[in-house]
Amino acid sequence: MQLRKIEDLDLTGKKVFLRLDLNVPIKNGKIQDDTRIIEALPTIKYILERTKKLTMASHLGRPKVGGSPADSLEPVGIRLAELLEREIVLFPDYTESSSIQLLNSLGKNQIMLLENLRFHAGEESNDIDFAHHLIDGYDFYINDAFGTCHRAHASVSAAAEVLSGERRAAGYLVQKEIAALSSIIAKPDGPFTVIMGGSKVSDKIYVILNLLNTCNNMLIGGAMAYTFLKYKGVNVGSSRVEADKMALVETIMRNAEARKVQIHLPTDHICAKEFSEASDAVPVSGGIPDGLMGLDIGPATQAAFAKVVRDSKTVLWNGPMGVFEWEKFAAGTMSMAAAMAEVRGKTVVGGGDSVSAMHKSGFADKITHISTGGGASLEFLEGKVLPGLKVLMK
Repeated sequence: MQLRKIEDLDLTGKKVFLRLDLNVPIKNGKIQDDTRIIEALPTIKYILERTKKLTMASHLGRPKVGGSPADSLEPVGIRLAELLEREIVLFPDYTESSSIQLLNSLGKNQIMLLENLRFHAGEESNDIDFAHHLIDGYDFYINDAFGTCHRAHASVSAAAEVLSGERRAAGYLVQKEIAALSSIIAKPDGPFTVIMGGSKVSDKIYVILNLLNTCNNMLIGGAMAYTFLKYKGVNVGSSRVEADKMALVETIMRNAEARKVQIHLPTDHICAKEFSEASDAVPVSGGIPDGLMGLDIGPATQAAFAKVVRDSKTVLWNGPMGVFEWEKFAAGTMSMAAAMAEVRGKTVVGGGDSVSAMHKSGFADKITHISTGGGASLEFLEGKVLPGLKVLMK
């Protein structure tokens, strides 16, 4: 994949439209995790060393069209101002008046941030008129929002296409994500182990099948493990199972066997009578009795999985091993984080829950690459060409 990079452009004195992923968790007006803002700084600073005429844009959450103060990017602007030591001007009315006019009137220490893109219906519908409102008058378009590159939205796809190919490029974060994930797909050093968790087999069938082409081991935990165990005839009690997806599991198992990939499933579990944080944790070995549901992998499985991880040269993790948000059912997920920290090789974490778990574990600084992508990471690992990347190719 040959992307046009930000370094390929002469930005000196030019007007730059920068699409970022500033979709950070905010509670009561306070940012809970500013990782995505921090990751955006290298590209922002690179641009500001060459031009002061910068407009930044992002979505935040899934607001209704028209928006509300609770979905405003104002807290993000405040945090950016602190980090960049510049004034951030939040512009809410960019479809009513030209953002270029405001940009031209800003002082040398002021940067523009457009209000939440998803306040406008044209963003998610990839509307060409909305795209023109965004990009007309700008010299260059830079995309550094890897987490949105799988979305054919106006600020990701149509706006880039308004400008000619040599006037659009990828920022540093997009480049870093592509390099890290491409190395997983291409020729990873073996043994290569994939840790796959989460709730649904159906959500990850294609990424699993694609990774079976290169991995040596696949550790399956989380709720999806119970669909696999059910397929193998193991009693799973009242655990969550996709009963109508057994054909998908069979496809995965047959592909793994054909490629000599070892599929590892839980042999013991931490269970509960109901899906509740207040429920008592019940250790179970083997099959799960009726009336109990699995909410985490058990200690024997934790030890077995961790050994496979530690013995690997490349590890990719996507999806938690249990309900890690609840302390009683977090040990399995935390054990994977700890094991990855001991790997003497390349480690990559992708997917929102896995990223949150890794940061919660305290081992994030031991990991080679933690993706900001979520759904974009998964689709890239499936082998798809993402809309937001396609428009940046040379």
